[in-house]
Amino acid sequence: MSGGTGDGVGPGSAVGRRPGRATPVEGSPLRGRALVTGGTSGIGLSFGHALAARGCDLVLVARDADRLETTAERLRWRYGVEVETLPADLARREDVDAVAARLGDTAAPVEILVNNAGKGVHVRLTDVDTSEHEQALDLMVRAVLVLGAAAGRAMRARGHGVIINVSSVAGLIPMGMYSAIKSFVRTYSESLALELAGSGVRVTTLMPGWVRTEFHERAGIRASSIPNPLWLEADDVVAACLADVERGRQRSVPSRRFRTLAFLAEHGPRPAVRRVTALLNRSRR
Repeated sequence: MSGGTGDGVGPGSAVGRRPGRATPVEGSPLRGRALVTGGTSGIGLSFGHALAARGCDLVLVARDADRLETTAERLRWRYGVEVETLPADLARREDVDAVAARLGDTAAPVEILVNNAGKGVHVRLTDVDTSEHEQALDLMVRAVLVLGAAAGRAMRARGHGVIINVSSVAGLIPMGMYSAIKSFVRTYSESLALELAGSGVRVTTLMPGWVRTEFHERAGIRASSIPNPLWLEADDVVAACLADVERGRQRSVPSRRFRTLAFLAEHGPRPAVRRVTALLNRSRR
């Protein structure tokens, strides 16, 4: 459902007079420097715009160095914030370690981590070649774990910070490896919130539904099979998530319709949930 990719343009592509840098809202936990993985497109890019608009400096992490710098320059110009770029393939352990080291840098501390980088997984669990599954686990499980741990340690030592882990409503239903991974992210994120309770560090799990980005095309999913009313815009998803962070909520499910669907998926009879999911899987092939 959710994804961390998009067109790389976003609201920052608007032309016109450069606005001044925003002043962070007094008392808001959303202040300081934010590190966003998968920050050049889709949900990650929307997080970059929304946080920069609040006066937060940024560290953008993505694989494509050229796209990173282009995105960073747009954000610097539009919002007047500092934007670092950190090229990294988070499916590679050495690159994850480099990003973890940046999270632990006390000279230029990161106050907000958005664990957003992801990819679709559109291969069968019974395929002989499991390499795509393994890469997805490296990217969306190991990297989330390592970066969340690094941020949690650094933020706990300072007594404040925000960690946002991007899961998905898909993690509540059995739709293959992607659902299994997002189920892990949800449980991990809620566990991390309990471990950091009372430390001044907030942990929020973002669980969007279907978001309009290029994520589904890259994953080979037929977006046309999904009814229009179920689609969300990335900017709206991020705005809802940041509002939930400020309210102190540990889970953010943007839009009333997906909150309802998430409730039914989580609390409805499992045989019924499995039947509906099987029909959904067939419609997307």
